[in-house]
Amino acid sequence: MVQTASLHEEVVGRIRDMIVEGELLAGSHVTERAICEKLGISRTPLREAYKVLAAEGLLTLLPNRGVVVSRLTQQDVEDILEMIALLEGMAVDRLCARASEDEIAAIERLHGEMVEHFRRGERLEYFKANQAVHEAIVAAARSPQLAKVHRGLGARVRRFRFAGNVDPARWERAVREHEQILLAIKDRDAHLLQALIRTHLRNGWKIVRRQNRDELAPPLEVEPVPEPIGRRRRRKAEIA
Repeated sequence: MVQTASLHEEVVGRIRDMIVEGELLAGSHVTERAICEKLGISRTPLREAYKVLAAEGLLTLLPNRGVVVSRLTQQDVEDILEMIALLEGMAVDRLCARASEDEIAAIERLHGEMVEHFRRGERLEYFKANQAVHEAIVAAARSPQLAKVHRGLGARVRRFRFAGNVDPARWERAVREHEQILLAIKDRDAHLLQALIRTHLRNGWKIVRRQNRDELAPPLEVEPVPEPIGRRRRRKAEIA
Protein backbone atom coordinates (compact mmCIF):
# COMPACT_ATOMS: atom_id res chain seq x y z
CA MET A 1 0.00 0.00 0.00
CA VAL A 2 1.26 3.50 -0.85
CA GLN A 3 2.26 5.51 2.21
CA THR A 4 0.45 8.83 2.70
CA ALA A 5 3.64 10.80 3.56
CA SER A 6 4.58 11.11 -0.11
CA LEU A 7 1.35 9.95 -1.68
CA HIS A 8 1.36 12.15 -4.76
CA GLU A 9 4.96 11.46 -5.78
CA GLU A 10 4.63 7.78 -5.00
CA VAL A 11 1.48 7.30 -7.08
CA VAL A 12 3.00 9.16 -10.03
CA GLY A 13 6.18 7.11 -9.76
CA ARG A 14 4.39 3.76 -9.49
CA ILE A 15 2.15 4.37 -12.50
CA ARG A 16 5.10 5.71 -14.48
CA ASP A 17 7.02 2.50 -13.72
CA MET A 18 4.03 0.41 -14.83
CA ILE A 19 4.07 2.21 -18.18
CA VAL A 20 7.85 2.03 -18.56
CA GLU A 21 7.98 -1.70 -17.79
CA GLY A 22 5.09 -2.47 -20.13
CA GLU A 23 2.59 -3.48 -17.48
CA LEU A 24 0.32 -0.81 -18.95
CA LEU A 25 0.55 -1.11 -22.72
CA ALA A 26 0.49 1.73 -25.22
CA GLY A 27 -3.03 2.34 -26.50
CA SER A 28 -4.68 0.50 -23.60
CA HIS A 29 -7.30 2.02 -21.30
CA VAL A 30 -6.26 2.55 -17.68
CA THR A 31 -8.91 1.16 -15.33
CA GLU A 32 -9.29 3.34 -12.25
CA ARG A 33 -10.65 0.61 -10.01
CA ALA A 34 -7.83 -1.82 -10.85
CA ILE A 35 -5.12 0.80 -10.23
CA CYS A 36 -6.73 1.96 -6.97
CA GLU A 37 -6.90 -1.62 -5.70
CA LYS A 38 -3.33 -2.36 -6.74
CA LEU A 39 -1.89 0.74 -5.05
CA GLY A 40 -4.33 0.87 -2.14
CA ILE A 41 -5.43 4.44 -2.84
CA SER A 42 -8.60 6.41 -3.51
CA ARG A 43 -9.53 7.93 -6.85
CA THR A 44 -8.57 11.50 -5.87
CA PRO A 45 -4.75 11.01 -5.75
CA LEU A 46 -4.99 8.75 -8.79
CA ARG A 47 -6.67 11.44 -10.86
CA GLU A 48 -4.09 13.99 -9.73
CA ALA A 49 -1.37 11.57 -10.87
CA TYR A 50 -3.11 11.23 -14.22
CA LYS A 51 -2.71 14.99 -14.78
CA VAL A 52 1.04 14.84 -14.14
CA LEU A 53 1.55 11.84 -16.40
CA ALA A 54 -0.60 13.40 -19.11
CA ALA A 55 1.61 16.51 -18.96
CA GLU A 56 4.62 14.21 -19.42
CA GLY A 57 2.97 12.70 -22.48
CA LEU A 58 2.68 9.21 -20.99
CA LEU A 59 -1.11 9.27 -20.65
CA THR A 60 -3.89 10.77 -22.76
CA LEU A 61 -7.02 12.06 -21.00
CA LEU A 62 -10.11 11.51 -23.13
CA PRO A 63 -13.18 13.56 -22.10
CA ASN A 64 -15.97 11.19 -20.99
CA ARG A 65 -13.95 8.20 -22.25
CA GLY A 66 -11.35 7.70 -19.53
CA VAL A 67 -7.57 7.52 -19.70
CA VAL A 68 -5.39 5.80 -22.30
CA VAL A 69 -1.67 5.06 -22.30
CA SER A 70 -0.27 7.34 -25.00
CA ARG A 71 0.88 5.78 -28.23
CA LEU A 72 3.61 7.34 -30.33
CA THR A 73 4.46 6.73 -33.94
CA GLN A 74 7.90 5.62 -35.06
CA GLN A 75 8.45 9.10 -36.47
CA ASP A 76 7.43 10.68 -33.14
CA VAL A 77 10.10 8.71 -31.28
CA GLU A 78 12.77 9.40 -33.89
CA ASP A 79 12.02 13.13 -33.80
CA ILE A 80 12.04 13.28 -30.01
CA LEU A 81 15.32 11.36 -29.73
CA GLU A 82 16.88 13.66 -32.31
CA MET A 83 15.78 16.67 -30.26
CA ILE A 84 17.17 15.09 -27.10
CA ALA A 85 20.49 14.53 -28.85
CA LEU A 86 20.56 18.19 -29.94
CA LEU A 87 19.74 19.40 -26.42
CA GLU A 88 22.39 17.18 -24.84
CA GLY A 89 24.83 18.40 -27.48
CA MET A 90 24.11 21.99 -26.43
CA ALA A 91 24.47 20.99 -22.80
CA VAL A 92 27.90 19.38 -23.14
CA ASP A 93 29.33 22.53 -24.75
CA ARG A 94 28.31 24.45 -21.64
CA LEU A 95 29.23 21.62 -19.28
CA CYS A 96 32.80 21.52 -20.57
CA ALA A 97 33.11 25.27 -20.14
CA ARG A 98 31.18 25.79 -16.89
CA ALA A 99 30.88 22.62 -14.81
CA SER A 100 32.73 22.47 -11.50
CA GLU A 101 34.82 19.48 -10.49
CA ASP A 102 32.15 18.67 -7.90
CA GLU A 103 29.46 18.50 -10.61
CA ILE A 104 31.62 16.19 -12.71
CA ALA A 105 32.32 14.03 -9.65
CA ALA A 106 28.55 13.79 -9.04
CA ILE A 107 28.06 12.53 -12.61
CA GLU A 108 30.80 9.96 -12.01
CA ARG A 109 29.07 8.74 -8.82
CA LEU A 110 25.78 8.31 -10.68
CA HIS A 111 27.65 6.43 -13.38
CA GLY A 112 29.09 4.09 -10.72
CA GLU A 113 25.60 3.40 -9.33
CA MET A 114 24.35 2.69 -12.84
CA VAL A 115 27.15 0.20 -13.49
CA GLU A 116 26.46 -1.55 -10.19
CA HIS A 117 22.81 -2.03 -11.14
CA PHE A 118 23.97 -3.44 -14.49
CA ARG A 119 26.20 -5.97 -12.73
CA ARG A 120 23.25 -7.06 -10.56
CA GLY A 121 20.92 -7.34 -13.55
CA GLU A 122 18.54 -4.72 -12.08
CA ARG A 123 17.02 -3.32 -15.25
CA LEU A 124 14.58 -0.77 -13.83
CA GLU A 125 17.06 0.51 -11.25
CA TYR A 126 19.74 0.69 -13.93
CA PHE A 127 17.41 2.61 -16.20
CA LYS A 128 16.58 5.17 -13.52
CA ALA A 129 20.28 5.68 -12.77
CA ASN A 130 20.94 5.96 -16.50
CA GLN A 131 18.33 8.70 -16.85
CA ALA A 132 19.80 10.43 -13.80
CA VAL A 133 23.20 10.49 -15.53
CA HIS A 134 21.75 12.11 -18.66
CA GLU A 135 19.80 14.63 -16.57
CA ALA A 136 22.91 15.44 -14.50
CA ILE A 137 24.86 16.10 -17.70
CA VAL A 138 22.22 18.60 -18.81
CA ALA A 139 21.94 20.11 -15.31
CA ALA A 140 25.70 20.77 -15.32
CA ALA A 141 25.13 23.12 -18.26
CA ARG A 142 23.41 25.42 -15.72
CA SER A 143 20.51 26.29 -18.00
CA PRO A 144 17.18 25.67 -16.21
CA GLN A 145 15.12 26.13 -19.38
CA LEU A 146 17.24 23.66 -21.33
CA ALA A 147 16.91 21.16 -18.48
CA LYS A 148 13.12 21.62 -18.34
CA VAL A 149 12.65 20.94 -22.06
CA HIS A 150 15.04 17.97 -21.88
CA ARG A 151 13.10 16.38 -18.98
CA GLY A 152 9.80 16.83 -20.79
CA LEU A 153 11.02 15.16 -23.97
CA GLY A 154 12.74 12.38 -22.05
CA ALA A 155 9.51 11.57 -20.22
CA ARG A 156 7.65 11.05 -23.49
CA VAL A 157 10.03 8.33 -24.74
CA ARG A 158 10.90 6.81 -21.36
CA ARG A 159 9.10 3.57 -22.19
CA PHE A 160 11.09 3.06 -25.39
CA ARG A 161 14.46 3.96 -23.91
CA PHE A 162 13.85 1.41 -21.16
CA ALA A 163 13.07 -1.24 -23.77
CA GLY A 164 16.41 -0.56 -25.44
CA ASN A 165 18.19 -2.61 -22.77
CA VAL A 166 16.11 -5.77 -23.16
CA ASP A 167 18.78 -7.21 -25.45
CA PRO A 168 21.75 -8.31 -23.22
CA ALA A 169 24.35 -7.47 -25.87
CA ARG A 170 22.90 -3.98 -26.33
CA TRP A 171 22.76 -3.44 -22.57
CA GLU A 172 26.44 -4.31 -22.18
CA ARG A 173 27.36 -2.11 -25.12
CA ALA A 174 25.34 0.79 -23.68
CA VAL A 175 27.39 0.57 -20.47
CA ARG A 176 30.63 0.70 -22.48
CA GLU A 177 29.30 3.73 -24.36
CA HIS A 178 28.56 5.44 -21.05
CA GLU A 179 32.09 4.74 -19.88
CA GLN A 180 33.40 6.54 -22.97
CA ILE A 181 31.00 9.42 -22.31
CA LEU A 182 32.26 9.72 -18.73
CA LEU A 183 35.89 9.82 -19.85
CA ALA A 184 35.07 12.56 -22.36
CA ILE A 185 33.28 14.54 -19.63
CA LYS A 186 36.31 14.28 -17.35
CA ASP A 187 38.51 15.45 -20.25
CA ARG A 188 36.01 18.24 -21.03
CA ASP A 189 36.10 17.25 -24.69
CA ALA A 190 32.86 18.79 -25.99
CA HIS A 191 33.32 17.74 -29.62
CA LEU A 192 33.87 14.09 -28.71
CA LEU A 193 31.02 14.19 -26.19
CA GLN A 194 28.54 15.35 -28.81
CA ALA A 195 29.53 12.52 -31.15
CA LEU A 196 29.39 9.90 -28.38
CA ILE A 197 25.95 10.96 -27.13
CA ARG A 198 24.47 11.05 -30.62
CA THR A 199 25.87 7.58 -31.37
CA HIS A 200 24.63 6.29 -28.01
CA LEU A 201 21.07 7.43 -28.69
CA ARG A 202 21.05 6.13 -32.26
CA ASN A 203 22.36 2.71 -31.22
CA GLY A 204 19.63 2.42 -28.61
CA TRP A 205 16.95 3.45 -31.10
CA LYS A 206 17.97 0.70 -33.55
CA ILE A 207 17.16 -1.92 -30.91
CA VAL A 208 13.97 -0.19 -29.78
CA ARG A 209 12.62 0.09 -33.32
CA ARG A 210 13.16 -3.62 -33.96
CA GLN A 211 11.73 -4.80 -30.64
CA ASN A 212 8.70 -2.51 -30.54
CA ARG A 213 7.31 -2.67 -34.06
CA ASP A 214 3.93 -3.81 -32.80
CA GLU A 215 3.74 -1.15 -30.09
CA LEU A 216 4.83 1.80 -32.21
CA ALA A 217 1.90 3.17 -34.16
CA PRO A 218 2.40 3.59 -37.92
CA PRO A 219 2.76 7.17 -39.14
CA LEU A 220 -0.55 8.91 -39.73
CA GLU A 221 -1.55 9.10 -43.38
CA VAL A 222 -1.94 12.73 -44.41
CA GLU A 223 -4.56 13.43 -47.04
CA PRO A 224 -3.34 15.64 -49.90
CA VAL A 225 -4.53 19.22 -49.75
CA PRO A 226 -7.01 19.88 -52.60
CA GLU A 227 -5.82 22.31 -55.23
CA PRO A 228 -7.85 25.48 -55.75
CA ILE A 229 -10.43 25.09 -58.53
CA GLY A 230 -8.74 27.70 -60.71
CA ARG A 231 -5.40 25.88 -60.53
CA ARG A 232 -7.03 22.56 -61.44
CA ARG A 233 -8.69 24.15 -64.46
CA ARG A 234 -5.39 25.65 -65.63
CA ARG A 235 -3.67 22.27 -65.21
CA LYS A 236 -6.36 20.53 -67.29
CA ALA A 237 -6.04 23.23 -69.98
CA GLU A 238 -2.26 22.71 -70.10
CA ILE A 239 -2.69 18.95 -70.49
CA ALA A 240 -5.28 19.42 -73.23
